Amino acid sequence: MRRAAAWLALIVASAPALAQTRMDHGAPPSIEHVMPRLDRSLPPGAIALQPLIDATPAGGTLELKPGIYAAPAVIDRPLTLKGAPGAVIDGGGVGSVLTLAASQSSVSGVTFRNSGDRHEDTDACVQARGQFNILKDNVFENCLFGVDLRQAHNTIVRRNRITSQAVAQGVRGDAIRIWYSNDVRVEDNIVTDTRDSVIWYSHGVKMTGNSFTGGRYGVHLMYAHGNSVIDNRFIANTVGVFLMYSNDNLIENNVIRYSQGPSGIGIGFKESSGDKILRNDIFANAQGVFMDASPYEPDATNLFENNRIAYNGVALLMHSDWEGNVFRNNDFIGNHATVRLNANGGAARNRWESNYFDDYQGFDRNHEGVGDTPHEVWSWADRLWADVKDAQFFRASPSLELLDLVERMASLIEPQLMLRDASPRMAPTASGARNVAKGDVTLHARGP
Repeated sequence: MRRAAAWLALIVASAPALAQTRMDHGAPPSIEHVMPRLDRSLPPGAIALQPLIDATPAGGTLELKPGIYAAPAVIDRPLTLKGAPGAVIDGGGVGSVLTLAASQSSVSGVTFRNSGDRHEDTDACVQARGQFNILKDNVFENCLFGVDLRQAHNTIVRRNRITSQAVAQGVRGDAIRIWYSNDVRVEDNIVTDTRDSVIWYSHGVKMTGNSFTGGRYGVHLMYAHGNSVIDNRFIANTVGVFLMYSNDNLIENNVIRYSQGPSGIGIGFKESSGDKILRNDIFANAQGVFMDASPYEPDATNLFENNRIAYNGVALLMHSDWEGNVFRNNDFIGNHATVRLNANGGAARNRWESNYFDDYQGFDRNHEGVGDTPHEVWSWADRLWADVKDAQFFRASPSLELLDLVERMASLIEPQLMLRDASPRMAPTASGARNVAKGDVTLHARGP
């Protein structure tokens, strides 16, 4: 009897809402009519997005007018979702905002905001699972992850603005996560204050013309082979670009600046082979380049050519006495130290060819642009600041410089050869990042 009375009360309470739904059948249903609110936090009157998607035929176009549309929503067949200025899809702080499960679809012109905050669920503005999709001209804000691509081959992510949630850097989500997704194009996006952007277990990814600022890793490649990172700007991240177990990648014409702090690295390597580092501007980082057991494959090399490596704490920091890298036609300018190791040994087993060093002390008597004598870097007493942590406070101090001078004049121990370039150039000629103009990189439109 009590159960029957409860059901009757529920039906009576629901009658006004059902009647109002029938009366307003011509207008988009509000979120309260189609899904429980659970613990979502949505503005009053938010329009449910899923019924609008369900009403759009395969291959059709859904145009969102200015307003707030309530998520979650799933696109499970090919269609075009296009937002007018002011169109916002709000996740209410729970789960992912949009799941793109279909292929050959396009999402553009929309502001996505307010995903959940659960890392184990990868709560994101957009979770992309289909192939040959396009995400362009969107804004992703206050989402844990921005775009999460899983087996989303041939996807285009273009001209989006991405930020994460206002939490500590280590617990933010990734701006762009590419996982087992090949031949993806990431172009002209602006990423600010997220954690990382990652390329994992993927090949053929082209990351071009993007800006990454204030994150942990600008781009982190792991088990990712045959990708390219070109014409990007990495500013004030903890690490600009890091390659881990990743071979045959091209890192070209990027601006990598102001990666500071104890872990600050411009470009880092761990057990990576066959990579080409060309025409980059690696400027004012704690460590310009960090090498750990790279190249790792037998008989492989990593090529560094035409880079400007300038005003870093250490231009090249090697974890151990390794070999197999080629440094050719680079400019080393204003670095506090050109080479340092975290172990005994040096970098002389690598090939150094025709680089410019601003501390070269030789002459060019025949005016051919090449020094008459090799450029050699030796480790003297100035190694003290690198070996003794507390002594780093005195780096470049008069006392340590005096100690170094005395050691060079009357050495008590044999110095360590760090590098030898037999044909040092007399003037800087490395092109660095071609698109640098007064420190700026212009993002160019690459497609519709």
